[in-house]
Amino acid sequence: MVRGKDRDPDFEGAREELRTYLEKGYPIYIAETKAGDLVGYLVCRVDGEVVWAESLYVDPAWRRIGIGSRLYAKAEEFAQALGGEWPYNWVDPENKAIIDFLGRRGYDVLNLVELRRSKPGEKGFKSIRVGDHCFNR
Repeated sequence: MVRGKDRDPDFEGAREELRTYLEKGYPIYIAETKAGDLVGYLVCRVDGEVVWAESLYVDPAWRRIGIGSRLYAKAEEFAQALGGEWPYNWVDPENKAIIDFLGRRGYDVLNLVELRRSKPGEKGFKSIRVGDHCFNR
């Protein structure tokens, strides 16, 4: 569910996104069961010496047991190996799960707020507070 809308899985879109990551040589860390089933992954995007945690996913059945934390630790190690301190994250402000996850790891808002006008017919807006400012969504 993204912004209050259920979406069917877009496997072709996912394949194309993976193909792009592979073509660009982005590091991809995976978590799998002993039987070899994929249960999570993290993709890093590299811009010079800056590492972005581009995409983190853990299968819902495998969440809350440390898989995301171990994957993210790999991204942190990778960022440090390139001379940076930590990966950067671009997060949708409505994605409470990843905001809480990153907050538990010591991450906080740096300086970016993206604003746009509502699209025609867009529904489900709510207010978002960033520091002392409140924005309607």
